[in-house]
Amino acid sequence: MTTTSNAGLLAPKTLPTIEARECFVRESPMEKLSLKFSNGAERQFYRVIPNSNHAVIIIAMPDANSVLITREYGCGFHRYELGLPRGRIDEGEDVLVAANRELQEETGFGAKRLNYLRTLSLAPTYMAHEIHVVLARDLYPNQLEGDEPEPIDVLTWKLAEIEALALHPEFTEGRAMGALLLARAWLAAERLAAERTMEQFVPAPLEARA
Repeated sequence: MTTTSNAGLLAPKTLPTIEARECFVRESPMEKLSLKFSNGAERQFYRVIPNSNHAVIIIAMPDANSVLITREYGCGFHRYELGLPRGRIDEGEDVLVAANRELQEETGFGAKRLNYLRTLSLAPTYMAHEIHVVLARDLYPNQLEGDEPEPIDVLTWKLAEIEALALHPEFTEGRAMGALLLARAWLAAERLAAERTMEQFVPAPLEARA
């Protein structure tokens, strides 16, 4: 793991060399649904049945104004991608436990405070895959061994500059983009609720008490 706060200047990385290619069919369990819609139309739809326990994606905040962004190799497009810490949930593992484990494996930080925000879907028109969004705060250094082939770059990005991240050519994953926008809205609502609570304890001006 390498960490930098200068997320605007990313040095080029050398891609791994593809030593061989092999094409094969990897079948996933499919389910055929015979449907009748409210207007009388009948159709058959097919959907992929997930063969795992879904996944978690983590918005980790080293301070009140920043998030941790990872930069790692993505095999799908054979390029390095910016994103968020994420991973599969092990059999029988709690969502928050899985989030804290993946966070430590990919960034070298654990979290003392974890909040489940909501669950996002991936291609819901034909797939029942879900990823759980978790907000992680009060971070502390702790590295767990993961299965990554090389160290993951970890960047610090300001929440106020999320729009610039969304336009970055290396940041293309929709789930990460959605999770960041969700977290920013959730944090704004949390701050508003805290301000309203504080207002209840502020003494009113004397003229207003009369």
